[in-house]
Amino acid sequence: MPNAAGGLYLEDLAVGMAAQSGRTVTEADILAFAAASGDTNPVHFDAEYAATTRFKERIAHGMLTAGHVSAVIGTRLPGPGAVYVSQTLSFRRPVRIGDTVTTRVTITAIDTAKGFVTLDCACSVGGKTVLDGQAVVLVAATPTGTVEA
Repeated sequence: MPNAAGGLYLEDLAVGMAAQSGRTVTEADILAFAAASGDTNPVHFDAEYAATTRFKERIAHGMLTAGHVSAVIGTRLPGPGAVYVSQTLSFRRPVRIGDTVTTRVTITAIDTAKGFVTLDCACSVGGKTVLDGQAVVLVAATPTGTVEA
């Protein structure tokens, strides 16, 4: 039964549940992320500069890729209403403009006493991991008195 925001309640979740999505990184994404964050590092914008780096070309912001994890958690599993408590991240490979990032989150633990749900998180491009980590989110329990269908 979805919560008022459309996400799942704590009781609806189980270890092993997973969700994923795919999204292609565009030039517009890079520009919007820089505008929102203030991160104008030339490795993201200047092709000549980026050519001098180990990446040899412009790359997407790492935190833009991490935002794909946030999107899956906030829209799919547990979904709307879930609130971040913590997130660990390891950036394994660069993401380039035009790459399609596949993001997958999997529930690994549920603390019903605290309402915490732990999820393994991974992003990949072409089957290779570009980011992985673990998230802990707060998920509301079914309100007392709610009758489930």
